[in-house]
Amino acid sequence: MTLGVLFLTAFGVGLSGAMMPGPLLTATIVSTARYGFMAGPLIVLGHALLELALLIGLLAGFSTILLLPQVGQTVAVVGGSFLLYLGYSMLKDTVQGRLILPDGQPDQASSAPLRHPAVTGVLLSVSNPYWILWWATIGLSYLTIAWKSGKSGIISFYSGHILADLLWYSLIALIISTGSRWLNPLIYRLILIVSAVFLAVMGGYFIYSGFSSI
Repeated sequence: MTLGVLFLTAFGVGLSGAMMPGPLLTATIVSTARYGFMAGPLIVLGHALLELALLIGLLAGFSTILLLPQVGQTVAVVGGSFLLYLGYSMLKDTVQGRLILPDGQPDQASSAPLRHPAVTGVLLSVSNPYWILWWATIGLSYLTIAWKSGKSGIISFYSGHILADLLWYSLIALIISTGSRWLNPLIYRLILIVSAVFLAVMGGYFIYSGFSSI
């Protein structure tokens, strides 16, 4: 996988994950109402710093292990299987109308004063089981591929992944802060369907790369 392809696929997978309704998306909507547009980029900043620390830790402790063929094959198949599952679940829930943009209204559990957006980004990420699972499967799979290109591969993967988060949450913050309504439910569902198919394709590629290297 070339550096350009690595960057683009990391961006695509990252964007697919960012668009899924979840704590960060809801926090972006709520925080934007209080702090304005910059709440989106600041939440991503906290999220990105935490992921950078995790990335450094993974590379420091597992760099030699990731180079072992058996490890790379196993991680690729596991990560690819998880991507396939995410793509299937995302497509099914979208078609059935289960995935909708949150309205940004905080519930009773979130009625406490909001923290600084950057701090919110850190706390919501580290406390999200899905985030930990993502890095243990998909993230680790990408690292095994990116590591083959050395530091340039790691930088391409990380920058593509974070840029996806930055663009999406900044867009959400812009829509909320300006009162725009162009992102209607139909457009959002179409984007999710395309993203689900993309996740499934990437999952298939990961599984293929794992078995083809045996």
